[in-house]
Amino acid sequence: MIDTKLLEYLESYLTPSRQAKFTRVLAQRTKHFTVATEDVYQLHNTSAVIRSCDVFGIQEVNIVEERNSKRIDREIAMGAQKWVDLNRYHTVKECITDLKQKGYQIVATTPHTNDCELHDFDITKKACFFFGRETEGLSQEVLDAADSYLKIPMVGFTESLNISVSAAIILQHVTTKLRKSNIEWRLSEEELKEKRQDWVKKTIKSYDDIVARYNQE
Repeated sequence: MIDTKLLEYLESYLTPSRQAKFTRVLAQRTKHFTVATEDVYQLHNTSAVIRSCDVFGIQEVNIVEERNSKRIDREIAMGAQKWVDLNRYHTVKECITDLKQKGYQIVATTPHTNDCELHDFDITKKACFFFGRETEGLSQEVLDAADSYLKIPMVGFTESLNISVSAAIILQHVTTKLRKSNIEWRLSEEELKEKRQDWVKKTIKSYDDIVARYNQE
């Protein structure tokens, strides 16, 4: 449980504009949808996906690094990794198991015989959108575990989009529909407090010293 009095004390060290920004952004955050990337090779692609998640209010990103493990490209992510929660997994199985335990349906973003076009996607269920490697796409393991398959309608000669572009298109569409719905998509009160404290900690350089002084008083 978050110590509310301590949290409010810490927030007093923030400027009014920063406090207002946190409140405004957190009001649009959701865990109803999340994203997973599977062994994406190009570093800038993962970083760009994280940036899109922050832009569209997705609080958690799941990164599977079974083959490729690299640090996040800070320049591409534009600091988004500071505000979005990154869950890292060594295997696809570990990631899928964890997500299903959290109540997410696994949505494979790939053309499939039983796929659903983006405009027909059912937003009422919690969903994790999986994006695969640049050249190979999603692994068979993800495809076999998927509860549904999603594709972006395309009418040109090109048959696929860069994963970061695909993620941005999908997230913009589903989050727009979500915010117009009656679904309870916002973070819970406790989740909001946890994020407030996390963001305060990442913002105040002397965080530990301030907490120590507070506990002594």
